[in-house]
Amino acid sequence: MKPGIDQDALITMFAEASAKQGEAVRKAVSAATLRALQGRELTLDNIRKVVKNVAESASLGIARNAAPQVDVTGLIDQALAGIDAALLQAVEANRKALEQFVSTGASLTEKPLKDALANVEKMEDVFFAAVAKAAQSAGPLQVPWQSALDAFRTKGSATGSQAAQTVETVLGQAQTMLRQGRATQMRAAQAMLDSYAAIASGVLIGMSEGLQAGTKRSPSGIAGAVAGGSSDASQADRVTPRAARKRTTR
Repeated sequence: MKPGIDQDALITMFAEASAKQGEAVRKAVSAATLRALQGRELTLDNIRKVVKNVAESASLGIARNAAPQVDVTGLIDQALAGIDAALLQAVEANRKALEQFVSTGASLTEKPLKDALANVEKMEDVFFAAVAKAAQSAGPLQVPWQSALDAFRTKGSATGSQAAQTVETVLGQAQTMLRQGRATQMRAAQAMLDSYAAIASGVLIGMSEGLQAGTKRSPSGIAGAVAGGSSDASQADRVTPRAARKRTTR
């Protein structure tokens, strides 16, 4: 037995339990199961092991009960109810953790959150499978365990009900966050579209200022080019009459 479950205490409790102690048995089983779950990671494998160990301890205790008229079915029912109550708390812990991650913008498509949500959905099945496995080694108590489990499965566990509600709630929250994110993006895009003219005007002003700055840096070059052009024209005027006089002399 791994640390976290006081197997001897559970066995002794069931061995000494009477029909009048049904509620006390349920609470004790719930507390023992919850302590064991708190001492390890909330994986399906760990949940399976804890539930199986608790059910086996209950079987050993009931088998040792020396009361004249042992209410075997009643004690098994209380054991199942106690395990269910503990797993209900495990589902609630998962719900709070998932909602916290989703509220920060985490996507349920990310593997850790996707796996966690899938584990919540499977928790009731793991509960029933672990108890059924423990019942197989319960000897003469196998039939009472199986009958009680069938009735419990038909009625439905609090774990299963809460798990279904948790999945629905978390998925709904994720959809809401997704819609809000899209709405925020659309508002930002619309704000940019609304201010497009102002943005374009600012770009144009920036371009104009750049052109003006370039013009201010080159006045001497332009003046020189203009002056050079005037000088060449004057020189041409002086050369032309001379050439004309030479032709006249001939």
